[in-house]
Amino acid sequence: MPTFRQLEYLVAIADAQNFRRAAAAVHVSQPTLSQQLRVLETELGITLVERQLAGAQLTPIGRDIADRARKLLVERQDICDLASSSRDSAVGTIRFGVTPTLGPYLLPGVIADLTRDHPGLRLYIREGIPDEQTLELARGKLDMILGPLPIHGDALSIEPLFREDLVLVASPLHRLAQRSQVTAEDLRGAEVLSLDPRHHLHRQGMILCERYGMVLLRDYEGTSLDSLRQMAATGLGLAILPKLYMCSEVGGDAGIRILRPDGWNGHRMIAASWRENAANGALYAMIAARVSDSATRIMEACR
Repeated sequence: MPTFRQLEYLVAIADAQNFRRAAAAVHVSQPTLSQQLRVLETELGITLVERQLAGAQLTPIGRDIADRARKLLVERQDICDLASSSRDSAVGTIRFGVTPTLGPYLLPGVIADLTRDHPGLRLYIREGIPDEQTLELARGKLDMILGPLPIHGDALSIEPLFREDLVLVASPLHRLAQRSQVTAEDLRGAEVLSLDPRHHLHRQGMILCERYGMVLLRDYEGTSLDSLRQMAATGLGLAILPKLYMCSEVGGDAGIRILRPDGWNGHRMIAASWRENAANGALYAMIAARVSDSATRIMEACR
């Protein structure tokens, strides 16, 4: 019978499509991973992996077995989590995924509170693209994620937490910053900076640009909220920034001017998500509630 370790190696190949990267992902040497996969193929009497010079591809039956193996591995982790939760519901390490447009400006306070109240709890925080982290959550590589809606995925619990305003900012020298009042019509044709298209904030920027007749710049995509803010401060274009970033120590309105156009309704909904029926579901819900409370306090204090 296949061992869990062999199945883990097969899933790693399915994800990495490369023996070297797969071996690194499961913390073994490449010869060990390759040898164990050959043992697995011999035991099953089929070919699972097509070995190529440029990488490795699973055969059709290999893909089917890898999909089932992935579910088994997730279930095994849930069994371990269930045993752990029966001993102490707030002890252990949570693999926590968060979008970089939110985590650095919200989580420090949440972590401080959790550390004070639950000293046995640890958060292993990984920033990443929300859609990619949703896939990692479903595959069992993350336990919980925090990011903007929509979150798409099968067998996931999705908990909406709070609404976060999106703020329009400009250089103090920008034509719109010189006006005492900005109308929706004044925004027409204004150029707007954004992030990499993989970020939800980019898509939300596209929606707002279409709604107000603004132009989303494609040649000056920022790599972070800080870079957007700095480019806006130089007058390169307007920027759309989340409220929690504006309320943070690194954010604020230094060097930029906040625009408040009539009828402006930029916002995003933030949610937490974890796998349905997860053994630590109650713990994840508690963390989500802490996140929501912290965000609400920060935004109320920043009005």
